[in-house]
Formats: sequence, structure tokens, C-alpha cells
Amino acid sequence: MMFRRSTVFAAAAAFVYGASSGAAFAPSTSVGHLVSRTNSPTIEQLSQSRQYSSTQLQMAGPAQVDLTGKVAFIAGVADSSGYGWAIARALASAGATIIVGTWPPVLKIFESGLRKGSFDDDSILPDGSKMNIEKVYPLDAVFDTADDVPDEIKENKRYAGLSGYTIEEVAKAIEADYGTIDILVHSLANGPEVTKPLLETSRKGYLAASSASAYSAVSLLQKFGPIMNEGGNMLSLTYIASEKVIPGYGGGMSSAKAQLESDTRTLAYEAGRKWKLRVNTISAGPLKSRAASAIGKEPGQKTFIEYAIDYSKANAPLAQDLYNDDVGNSALYLCSGLARTVTGVTLYVDNGLHAMGMAVDSESMSDRNV
Repeated sequence: MMFRRSTVFAAAAAFVYGASSGAAFAPSTSVGHLVSRTNSPTIEQLSQSRQYSSTQLQMAGPAQVDLTGKVAFIAGVADSSGYGWAIARALASAGATIIVGTWPPVLKIFESGLRKGSFDDDSILPDGSKMNIEKVYPLDAVFDTADDVPDEIKENKRYAGLSGYTIEEVAKAIEADYGTIDILVHSLANGPEVTKPLLETSRKGYLAASSASAYSAVSLLQKFGPIMNEGGNMLSLTYIASEKVIPGYGGGMSSAKAQLESDTRTLAYEAGRKWKLRVNTISAGPLKSRAASAIGKEPGQKTFIEYAIDYSKANAPLAQDLYNDDVGNSALYLCSGLARTVTGVTLYVDNGLHAMGMAVDSESMSDRNV
């Protein structure tokens, strides 16, 4: 699915004041500070000013996003079916340099796919060119520093020949390669007991979900914040299970997503004050990505994600398919200068499902015309 930036962002076009002086509404470096004017205009001067000044508001026109020269690191890309890939492609379509972090056990498969052109069809940008992933870094976001990696991981054959895959080490490697970055995307989640109800989830499984899916975002910002340019943005991905009961999404994953959203607000304050960065998260609707399709399936039944997609189409205000590009385009907005005052936000990109309080396809509603 191709992007249409002019369509997506036309609604976000800013109103600008059309007066020749522009003093009343134009942005000013003095915003937030007391301004003293010793030569106040007289009533006659004000009258003359009104006579020759336009008060008509004009649209700035379709907003264009240009991320040329910006470097974006997307943590958690291993194929072309998920939201991480779609976000990378949206940012690339605006000119950003794309680098990604991939989980070590699937790194060789992903890199092989890139070399063989397995993802070429999914790499096409709106102008017909192909997205270039400039560099792929091995990244295991459950480890903050090299000292955190246990011997069992170091000796695991899936990690053979790899090093420097902790968050701190990857941040240092990227600093050495690029100096600074502008965009940090957390597209990571894992719950080893996700198929278990919360009442059957072990402490180990619960904490593992929290570590991989929530604290990893905190750690990423801790380590990458110092090498991010002022005005940069960190973006993560969450899910409606953070605030509503979603049977089948277990193992502490709903709790991890709630943590992620709460941390987004706190980090927005702290990183905003410390580094002048923005921090936001997208609550995305269900997508049949490879990772989501791995969530348990009973014999003869649909997978969890298939049920979730069918439920969304039956009950969301917008009864339409959700594509990964929809999330990619929303991410492009949040990571661009158009959203320079937007931070601490959970943006729902789910066809409006989050707004519903009743399932309109419920049997109890069968005799009502909804």
C-alpha cells in the first residue's frame, strides 16, 4: 500500500495569520516571557493599522514533511509484515536515513532476506524508489549493558559470533557511526507466557513481559537520549489491552502495555526537560503480522489476532481494514516537525475501536438495527 502524504497531512495543515504585520498571531521567541513595550501605539495608529491589515485566516496549504538529513533508529525490525517496517518506510519516504535493530536469533534470517531481495516489494516508496536500510545492528533489548548478559546467552548457538547487542553497546556503536540521531522508535514486545491467563502467569513470565515490552523503552531512552538532537522524538507502540480486557492477550502483556503508556507520560516530562525531546506512543489496532500470528491457536480455531481483526471490523466506528501503513503514516506525523508541540500522547490508530463501550455484534444486540 502506497503512502499519500498530501492526503494524510492535509488535515494537519496549520492556519497562519495573513496580516502584513503578523504581530498578533505570529510565533515569537518571546513566548512564555514578559515583554515590555515602551512605545505603545496610539488609538489613531491602531486604527490605521486595522485599515491596512488583513484579518483573513488562510490555509498554509498541504503540509509537506522533509526528514532529509535526519537519522532514525527503529528497534525491533525483523521482517516486512509488522508496524516497525511500516514506520521505517514512512520515515524513509520523507528522506530520513534508516537504521534498525534486530533481535540476534533472527538477525541472519533478516539480513539474508534483505540480500536476496525478499522484502523488495515491501520496500517501494511513493516516488517509486526503494527504501534503503543503511545498517542493521544486533539488539537484544532485555540487556542494558554487557555485564547483564548471562553465560547461557553468550553460549547460545543463536548468538554465536555476535557481540555488542546490549542497549548501551548499540547506542555507542550508533554514536560512533552517525554521531547523533533524531528519531528513536521502540517496536519491541515479548511475553513468553502470552497465551496464559493472568491468573496462571508465573512471576518469571510476568516480569519477562514487563522487561522486554516496557522497561526496554525506558532503557532505550536512557542510553540514546544523550545522542539525540534537540527536538527529536521517541515513539513506541502499545495496544488497547493496556486499558480494556482483551481475553487471550495474557502473560502480563496487558500490564506491560499499561506500564509503557504510563512511562510515556513520565518520560515525556523528564526527557523534555533534560534533552528537549518528545515522547509519544501509538495504540495500534490489530494487524496480522508474523509476530502477532504466533500468539496461540487452538486446533480448528482461528488465531488470537484473527479473532481480534474480525472483532475490530465488526465493532469499530470505521468498519475497514487496518494496514501497517496507516500506523506508519501516523508515526511519520509524530516524528516530524508538524508535531513539535505534541508529547506524552497515546495516539489511537485503530479505526476508533478504543471509543466503543459495547460490542454491536453481540447476540444481545441482534434484534437492534445498529
